[in-house]
Amino acid sequence: MAISESRDAAAGRTGFVERHGLFSPEQQEAAREVAERVEELNLRTVRIVWADQHGVPRGKFVSARVFSRALRQGIDFSSATLHMDTGNHLFTPLFAEGGGFGIPEFTGFGDVLLVPDPTTFKELTWVEQTGWVLSDMYFGNGKPVPFSTRSIMRQQLDAAQQLGYDFAAGLEIEFYITKRESTRIGTGDTGTPPAPPEVSVVAHGYQYLSETRLAELNDFLQVLRDNLEGLGLPLRTMEDEWGPGQTEVTFDPLPGMEAADSVVLFRSAVKQICYNNGYHATFMTRPAFPNFFSSGWHLHMSLVNDESGGNSFVGSGNHVLSPTGLSFVAGLLEHAIPMTVFAAPTVTAYKRFKPYSFAPDRVNWAIENRGALIRIQGEPGDPSTHVENRMGEPAANPYLYMAANIAAGLDGIRRELQPPAPAEADPYASDSPKLPAALWEALEALDRDPFFRQAFGDPVVEYVLAMKRSEIGRFLSEVTDWEMREYFEFF
Repeated sequence: MAISESRDAAAGRTGFVERHGLFSPEQQEAAREVAERVEELNLRTVRIVWADQHGVPRGKFVSARVFSRALRQGIDFSSATLHMDTGNHLFTPLFAEGGGFGIPEFTGFGDVLLVPDPTTFKELTWVEQTGWVLSDMYFGNGKPVPFSTRSIMRQQLDAAQQLGYDFAAGLEIEFYITKRESTRIGTGDTGTPPAPPEVSVVAHGYQYLSETRLAELNDFLQVLRDNLEGLGLPLRTMEDEWGPGQTEVTFDPLPGMEAADSVVLFRSAVKQICYNNGYHATFMTRPAFPNFFSSGWHLHMSLVNDESGGNSFVGSGNHVLSPTGLSFVAGLLEHAIPMTVFAAPTVTAYKRFKPYSFAPDRVNWAIENRGALIRIQGEPGDPSTHVENRMGEPAANPYLYMAANIAAGLDGIRRELQPPAPAEADPYASDSPKLPAALWEALEALDRDPFFRQAFGDPVVEYVLAMKRSEIGRFLSEVTDWEMREYFEFF
C-alpha cells in the first residue's frame, strides 16, 4: 500500500459512506459545500461531535485535511463512551459476549465510526479557525449503533412522516450562570466525578423579569447573544428568571432533528463561552445553593401536515385543539409516567416536581395553565396553537426527550385516544396520578412499561435502565450532608 493510500485509510474506512448509502441527496450536496467552505474560511480544525447517551457532546478534533476524508469514510471512535454513566463509571461487563447487551458488534470493545452530518456544520464563534459538525455513529458493517440517541429520534421522525406529519419544536430552557472563583484545579480536585468548581452568585434573583436587575448580567448576556446568533441559532428571548443568576432562553420553532441538534450546540456553546469569560453555566436542575430555584425545560410541540403545510393541532369552532391535537395530548398523558425517565433523567430532577412550584407534580393537562403537566397554548383557529410539555429538566438528552414525546403522541393519534377533561383553575388539586417522586420510581415504571420497549426496542430500554441504575447505586451509597445534619449529633 502506498503511503498516500495508507494515510487515506487511517481515518475511517475507505468509501464507507457511499458503500453503505449513508447520505441523502441533501447531505451529499451539503458535503461538497462544506468541504469548499472549510477551505474558503481557512479553518484549521473541525470538531466532529457525537451527542452521547446523556446528550453531552463528545468527539474528535481533526485537521481540515482529515475532515474532508471523514465526510467520505467516517472516523474511528471508541465505543467505550457508550458504556459510561454520568460520572464516567463503566456500567456494563465490557468483555462479555455482545458487550453485556447481546449485540454481537460490541463483543471485544471495538471501535465504531462517526460519520459527520454535513447539514449541521457550523463555524464556531468562540474559537478561531474551528468548525463544528454533529455526527451519527455506525458499526463497521454500516449498521447504526442502536444506543446512539440521534438515531432513536430519527426513527420516531420517520414514524411521524409515515402518518403524514413533520415534527416541530420550540425550545424554552432555563439554566444558571455563576461566577467561577478560580480556574485552578488542585491535585485532590479530580476524580469520577470531580469536585464541583467554587463559584459565587452573579445576580440577586427573586425579582422575576426585572429590567433594572439586568444590569447585573447585561454585559455578559450581550456576549452570549452575539455568539448564539453568530452560530445561526434562532434566538428569540433571553430573560431574567426567578433564582439568582437563573436565565431563560427561548428559540423560534425548529423542524425535526434540527430542534434537538440545536439544544446540543446551545448547551455546549453556553458552557464554553461562560468558561472563557470567567463564569460557570450549569443545566443541573437545582444546584445545592441557598435560594436557588429549580430550572426546567419546557418543550413546545406541533405536527405539520405534510400535504397542506399547516399546523395539525389548530382547532375549529369552539375547540382550541383539533382531534389530532387531542389524540396527541392523550398519548402524552397515557405514557407520561414511564416517559419521565427520558424527560427527567437525573436524581436531582425529581426535587422539582412540587405542588405550586410552576413545575408539574401530576399527570394532567389544561389550557393556558402553567400548573399542568401538558399546557395548551392558543385559541380556536390560531395557527400558532401548540402543546407544551413542562416535565423536562434542562439536562435531558434532547433526542430521547423529543423521541419519547413523538412516540407517545403518535400512539395517541394511531389509536384515536381521547384525553380526560382538562384541569380547571388548580391543576395541583386535580384527581390525577402523581408523577414519580424519585428517579428509581420512574425507572421501575419504565421497566414495567411495554410501550417504550416496543417503540424504542428492548435493548435500548434495558440499556437506559442499566445506566441509570448505576448512577442511583452510586448515589445511594454516599452519606449526604442531610444525613450528617440529621443524625451525627443527635444519635
